[in-house]
This record gives sequence, C-alpha cells and structure tokens, in this order.
Amino acid sequence: MQIPVIAKRSLIIAAMPLVLSLLPKPLFAQPWWSKVPPSAIPRTADGKPNLSAPAPRLPDGKPDFSGVWNPPMGYLRDLTKDLKDPVPFQPSAKTLYDERAAGLHWREEPDANCLPQGVPKVLLAPAPWRVVQTPERIFFVHEAFNLWWQVFMDGREFVPSKDVTPTWHGYSTGKWDGDTLVIDSRGFNGKVWLDQLGKPSTESLHVTTRLRRKDFGHMDIQITIDDPEAYTKPWTVNVEVSLQPNNELMEFICLENEKDTRGPR
Repeated sequence: MQIPVIAKRSLIIAAMPLVLSLLPKPLFAQPWWSKVPPSAIPRTADGKPNLSAPAPRLPDGKPDFSGVWNPPMGYLRDLTKDLKDPVPFQPSAKTLYDERAAGLHWREEPDANCLPQGVPKVLLAPAPWRVVQTPERIFFVHEAFNLWWQVFMDGREFVPSKDVTPTWHGYSTGKWDGDTLVIDSRGFNGKVWLDQLGKPSTESLHVTTRLRRKDFGHMDIQITIDDPEAYTKPWTVNVEVSLQPNNELMEFICLENEKDTRGPR
C-alpha cells in the first residue's frame, strides 16, 4: 500500500525522539572541527562535566542561559502529559482537538507540512536548541527545521492592532523576575498546534514562558497557555531541559531527501 507523502512526514517526525535517543553520546562532539578552543565547563575530580555546579552568571550578575539545550521526550506529542486536571477546553476547541487526536486532520498538521512548529511547541521538539544571550535580545536557535525566534529585552512593549502581521512564533518581550527570565509572547497566527495530538490555538494565544537555570546543566521551563477562544482558563505545564556540553547544532532541512514527490524520471 502506498503511504501518502504527508503521512510519511508525520511518521518520520513522530519517530524523531526514538532516533535521537539511540544516537551515541560521542556524536555530540563533531569530529570535523580542529583547533576547537576548550570550553569553560566545570568538571568533577575525574574530569567529567559537572552539570550540578552552580549556574554561570554574566558580568552584570544576571544568569547566563547560553548554551545548547535538549528537551525531554514526550511533551512534543502531548504537552499536558503531566497535568493532573483535564485541559480546560472551550467546547469548539475540544471538538477540534478530538478530531485531530483521532487523525482526521493529519494533512493539516504543520510539522507534517514542514511548517514552523511555533511557540511553545518548538521548545519541546526532539532536537537541541541554542540560547544566544545579549543585553538587548535573546535568541533561540533551533536545530528543528532551522528555526529561530527572538526575545526583546530593551523594555519595548507589544501593542496588538489590526496592522500586526500574525506569526508562528509570536512577538516576544522579556524581563527579569529575580533569576527567572519571563518571556511574554503574543501576536500568533492561530495555526499553531500546541502538540502533535492537536491542541488548538487561535490568534488570541498568549504564551508566558518562565526560564530558571537552577544549576550548570539543568533549566526549568514553566509554560502558561492563555487563549480565551480555545480554553476557558489559563493552564500551566513544567518541563526540565538539560544542557548538552560541547554540542553544536546540525543543519536540519525538513525532508531534504524526500523522493516521493519527484515522480518518475
């Protein structure tokens, strides 16, 4: 039986967590570089990276989130897998979610069409991402689909209006709450699936992401979804991501070697 191209894309993307989990750890050190400067990684007495060492700080005293981070498995498929209470769907959103979860709208899934995964989903995709931190902007650079988005730290505020161009990742501003970075994202296009099961979003989506680097190798991420057109009240999930010392991002072109659409030659 011939499997539709988009269905194959969904299968490949769904299989990514398993594939990545099978990669041997030495692959994180890319062997095609020479003269690589040593990184400032705290180490244990036996020379291994000490991921429990204190979190680094910048000269101004703010926590340094720089580095390559990797999310845990499972949240890409089901963002709410750890929630104890039911997701507070609006009735129409619940109907749409049930249809998507049953596979009735698989052709529309953004991942399967090589479209951006959107915030917060892109943070939970089974591929590493890098934080590039400056005083004015913080950049999130994702291996998945070669995506990136930015957080403005210069005090500007997002003003909703009919002239705003809706986006997959939203317009994000950030501020500090002690050692926690609080990111406020709005201005979405309403096309984002919050997870692969198909939890919907609308253009009213407002995502608040709180990041706290609790030690050198671990960062807590708290994600709050507030979308009154899809949910009756805001809801929050918590995820811990891990630092990948000495890792570099790889180029990831969505289905670069896909051949089914090329037809006979």
